[in-house]
Amino acid sequence: MSVDGLTSVASSFSPKETLERLEGEIKAKGLTVFARVDHAAGAAAVGMALRPTEVVLFGNARGGTPLMADKQTAGIDLPLKILVWQDEAGKTWLSYNEPDWIARRHGLGAVSDAPRHAMTGLLAALAKAATS
Repeated sequence: MSVDGLTSVASSFSPKETLERLEGEIKAKGLTVFARVDHAAGAAAVGMALRPTEVVLFGNARGGTPLMADKQTAGIDLPLKILVWQDEAGKTWLSYNEPDWIARRHGLGAVSDAPRHAMTGLLAALAKAATS
C-alpha cells in the first residue's frame, strides 16, 4: 500500500498486542501518551462495525515545539500519532505520518531539521519495537 507521506508496517502481532507493545515502548522512551482513540469502539457505540482501528497520540513539547515555532500550522499534525489497524484479511498494520511529509506540508524551514530527523528515527524505532 502506498499513500504519500504515510509509512505502514506489517505487525507480527494482533492489534491489541501491537498497541500494548507500542504504548510500553513510548513510555519507556520517556514520552507522554496523550490519548488513545478507539475508532472501532466508537463505531460499535452507534451500532456500526469496524475492524480494530486505534490511534495513539504521544510526544513531548521538546520535540514538537520547534516545528510549531517555525510554522504554527504544524500543530494540526502534532502531537505525533500512530494508527494500529486490522485489514480485511485479518493482518495487523501500524501506520504513521512521515515527519518529512509534515515538513513539506507546512513549509518548515531548516530550524526544524534536527527535531524532524529525531522524530523520523523515533517513529521507525517505535514501529519496529511494536511490530517485530
